[in-house]
Amino acid sequence: MSGHSKWANIKHRKAKMDEKRGRLFTKIGREIIIAARQGGGDPEGNPRLKAAIARAKEVNMPNENIQRAIMRGTGEIEGAAYEEMVYEGYGPGGVAMLLNIATDNRNRTASEIRYIFSRNGGNLGESGCVAWMFNPKGVISVEVPAGETREELILQAIEAGAEDIDDSAPDAMEIKTAPEDLEKVKKALQEAGANITSAEIAMVPQTTVTIDDPEMAAKVMRLVDRLEDHDDVQAVYTNADIPAAVLEQLEL
Repeated sequence: MSGHSKWANIKHRKAKMDEKRGRLFTKIGREIIIAARQGGGDPEGNPRLKAAIARAKEVNMPNENIQRAIMRGTGEIEGAAYEEMVYEGYGPGGVAMLLNIATDNRNRTASEIRYIFSRNGGNLGESGCVAWMFNPKGVISVEVPAGETREELILQAIEAGAEDIDDSAPDAMEIKTAPEDLEKVKKALQEAGANITSAEIAMVPQTTVTIDDPEMAAKVMRLVDRLEDHDDVQAVYTNADIPAAVLEQLEL
């Protein structure tokens, strides 16, 4: 995947989510609830909860919201019972799409997600139709100002266990790790002074489909945006690779 394209997409997604901070708090809150329910309320003994709390703090989620979500997960206070599911489908141009879902009403969610796909040039598929195209990976995005040396960061990442490093973008690097090595590599980069903009476990496509037609790219982005707007959708992954130049046209 092109570093230029990936970094442009990351910035686009971040800007979108910054505009929808309240919805982002809801999604992260659900992740904290589920993580606490599955692994307990102590983040030191629950890596998933620790990662969710770190993400909450990155977007300035109030501590009281975080604590309330943990208590809902551990059963100390009442709250909705969320279950996790994975939805699979195809978007415009046949791009593969994988959705992480957290819902308290699976029938309602399935109906609404199917509707969003059908109204935006895609279709919800059967279980297993595209999941085989994606692998879970730790993905760390690092901002690197132009002219700043990268060698030390690259060396630290490799020594800590990074599997792949894409430094083709002029102002960023993307580092992939095995899921279990994410925190170790992240810590090594922080100690080396890296400006980490995001660090998460993501479903990474084995191969990508380049969308260089602006009209088709707009359709793909519209579907992704509509899906991300749904409260029950925790994350949207796709194998679409939209070049930065095309993405910039969509932002004009």
